[in-house]
Amino acid sequence: MSLRRLLVLTGLGFGVIVLGIVGLTSWYTVDESDQAVILTLGKVDTAVIEPGLHFKLPWPIQDVEKLSKETFSLQFGYEEKDGTLKEFPEETKMITGDENIVLADMVVQWRITEPAKYLYNAIDPQEILYNATSASLRSIIGSSKIDDALTSGKAEIEAEVRELLTTLIEKYDVGISISSVKLQDVELPNEEVRRAFTNVTDARETMNTKINEANKYYNKRSQEAEGEKDALISKAEGDRTARIEQAKGDVARFNALYSEYVKAPDIMRKRLVLETLESVLPHAEIYIMNDDGNTMKYFPIRPMEKQAPPAQAEGSEKNE
Repeated sequence: MSLRRLLVLTGLGFGVIVLGIVGLTSWYTVDESDQAVILTLGKVDTAVIEPGLHFKLPWPIQDVEKLSKETFSLQFGYEEKDGTLKEFPEETKMITGDENIVLADMVVQWRITEPAKYLYNAIDPQEILYNATSASLRSIIGSSKIDDALTSGKAEIEAEVRELLTTLIEKYDVGISISSVKLQDVELPNEEVRRAFTNVTDARETMNTKINEANKYYNKRSQEAEGEKDALISKAEGDRTARIEQAKGDVARFNALYSEYVKAPDIMRKRLVLETLESVLPHAEIYIMNDDGNTMKYFPIRPMEKQAPPAQAEGSEKNE
């Protein structure tokens, strides 16, 4: 074989290899669940999020890195794999704001929103996310009371952890966004402490129940007292109005009598005496005697009238 023919064959072989590389590396596909980053000579060029077939310059001029658009879950304090749950209590042990120890684990839902930053701004973005989650949770638990962490304050703690974690991730600029934060379990470190806390909680609930009952009784008695007060005030107002009207009537009557008295004093004086006697002694028998008044007179007329019918009855029986 001549040297010329060898060079031709070598050139043809090299050309076939180059054409193969060009043909195989000049196009790529992006799935619905993926996103891609185009690198030109090792430098980030563009981000591709549209699914389908795309073309680029052949390798090694341009290269493609693909990442998923799905939502990932970060399990802090435990690991669930193949139906097996493995806990890491040393990582979840933290101190509350009122100096109590609790174990808290959490799930963080996150997505890759800026692929270039995720790939090249940090060596291990997931490790940064894990450490930021730990710092955020410890910070919020450390400023919360144990009652809030174990009972009704979990939702507020979750919101504060998400806000702080989002701030840290934005500061680290690793192309990750936080979708949600969920506390899984917040519990006390051992059974003895749990039992003591349960006793304290039961006592507090009993206290709150007694306070609520006392407030209910207080409100009931206050409403009854208010009702009695209003009734007394209403009655007093009615009595006042009645007395005022009665006083006005008495004044009008007095003025009328006085007008008549001015016209005929003697007659009016006698009339007033008789009316007064009638009002003071409504059942008395009054006899007007025309004498000097020195002799006391007794007239048993009414008793005699009451006894007359029986006497007449006895007389009629004798006549028979």
